[in-house]
Amino acid sequence: MATGVLTPSASATARPDTVQRALNALVQTDGVPGALAGVTERNGRTRSYTAGPDVPRDGQVRIGSNAKMFTAVVVLQLVGEGKVGLDAKVETYLPGLVRGEGIDGRDISVRELLQHTSGLPEYEADVTDDILQRRYLEPRDLLDIAFRHKSDFSPGTSWAYSSTNYVLAGLIVQKVTGRPLGEQIDKRIIQPLGLRHTYFPAPGDMTIREPHPKGHDQRRDVTEIDPSAAWAAGQMISTNSDLNRFLTALLAGRLLPPAQLAQMRTTVPLGDTGAGYGLGLMSRPLSCGGVYWGHGGDIPGFETRGGVTDDGRAANIAVTVSPPDGAATKHLEQAVDTALCR
Repeated sequence: MATGVLTPSASATARPDTVQRALNALVQTDGVPGALAGVTERNGRTRSYTAGPDVPRDGQVRIGSNAKMFTAVVVLQLVGEGKVGLDAKVETYLPGLVRGEGIDGRDISVRELLQHTSGLPEYEADVTDDILQRRYLEPRDLLDIAFRHKSDFSPGTSWAYSSTNYVLAGLIVQKVTGRPLGEQIDKRIIQPLGLRHTYFPAPGDMTIREPHPKGHDQRRDVTEIDPSAAWAAGQMISTNSDLNRFLTALLAGRLLPPAQLAQMRTTVPLGDTGAGYGLGLMSRPLSCGGVYWGHGGDIPGFETRGGVTDDGRAANIAVTVSPPDGAATKHLEQAVDTALCR
C-alpha cells in the first residue's frame, strides 16, 4: 500500500495538492493551531497530511462524537444476535432508570435513542467545566444532570441531538452483555478490524498514548483531560487512518448483518441541509454528487469531520482546537468535501 505524506514544509518545487492547501488555510487563515488529515482512495492508496507546528503524521486525537458510531454498531450487533430489540423500550433493559419531567423509559425505544428522536434533554453544556477541571463522572452522574431538564418533545415526534441518548445506549450494552462498554467495543470492533491506534480510555486515564498533537481550548492546552463526561457518546481516541478503516469496513458490511446496516443507514432529514441522521451514522451531500457517511465529533481540544462514500473513498480531518469559530468549522467540512471530491 503506497503512502504519501505532504506537509507545509514540503519542497517548494512541488505545489501542494488541494487537500494540503485546505489544511494550510485552516491554520494560516482560520487560525487553528494545527490540522491533520487522512485520505484513502478507491484503490486503497492512503495519504496523510499535516499543517501547523508539532503535528505528527496520522497522530492520535480525541474523536468526540465519532464514538457514537462505535456504540451504535455494538448495539446493532446485539440486535442482530437477538439480544436487544430495536423497537423495544428502554425500560426493558434499564427498568426505573429513565424518569424525569416528560421523561419515561417506558415510552422511548432503543431506535429512538440511536437516532436522537427520543426527546431526551442534552447534558453536555452542563459538564464542560467538569471536563476542563478533570473531574471523573460516572454514566449515572451524567443522567442525573440530564434529567434535571425537561424533555424536548414526545418520543418519535421530532429530532434533536442529545448525547444523553448514547449514555443510555452504552448502559444497555453493559446490562445485556454483563461487560464494560469499552471492552465490548474493543472485542467487537477494534480487534477484528486491526485498529491498532484506537482505544476506549480506562477510567482515570487522561493521557493520549501515542504521538499526538496538542489539543487547545481557546488557546489553552487541554490535551490531557478526563473524558468520562463523554463516555459512550464521545470518550474514544483514534487516528484519521483508523477512522477511515472503520468506516470503510462498516459500509462494506464487515461489522453488521445486512438488515442492521440497512437500519443504520435509514435516516431522518436534518432540516433543509441535505444531511440525514440514521442510527449513529450521518449522511452528508457532496458537491460532486452523492453523499458520504460518517459522523464527526467535538471535545475540548479537538474537532473532527469525515466519512466514506459508497464507492470506497474515505477522508477524515481533525483540527487541534474545540470549539473553533463557525467559519473554521465550515472550512473544515469543506476540506472533507475537497478530499472526497478531488
